[in-house]
Amino acid sequence: MRWYVEFGRDFPFISAMIQFSILGTLGDYVSVKIAGSKANFSFSLMVLKALEWAFLAIFIKIAFIGYEGFVSSLVINRILPRVFVESVLLNAITRSLSMNLQFGVFLVIFHRLLDNLVLQIRNWKNLDKALLSLVWFWIPAHTLTFALPKDFQVGLAALWSFMLGLLLSLFSKSPQEVK
Repeated sequence: MRWYVEFGRDFPFISAMIQFSILGTLGDYVSVKIAGSKANFSFSLMVLKALEWAFLAIFIKIAFIGYEGFVSSLVINRILPRVFVESVLLNAITRSLSMNLQFGVFLVIFHRLLDNLVLQIRNWKNLDKALLSLVWFWIPAHTLTFALPKDFQVGLAALWSFMLGLLLSLFSKSPQEVK
């Protein structure tokens, strides 16, 4: 575990890119398989999806850093009381809410745009459901994420990406298919 922490500290963006490219791509692959899609998940598509996730990881890592500063800045400027930086839970909730309700909207739309480019399609179907995932999935998930020590936050966020892909593929099955 020590090597993981040290690598993440020494190479924060490369670490985030590796974790998201592996777990995000795996989530995409598993969700296609569980949903029973006839889509061909070829090796070249896997490489493109891994590159897509690695690219998204850069923005995610920047947001994790930036929204930590965002909450601190709100306290410094007396918008929020000091307890929001002193309490791990209040800080985590505030970071999660602010990040997902601001940056999250951009990321969902940007992710769909990149998916469309990689898959060479125009699919904006169910974008509203993807945006709603910010509320029912990402805000609680990132609250837990931001309550962890910094060294483990990006790794858990990458794991959440996999889990969301898994959940969404299960939800996309009809009740007859689940039986």
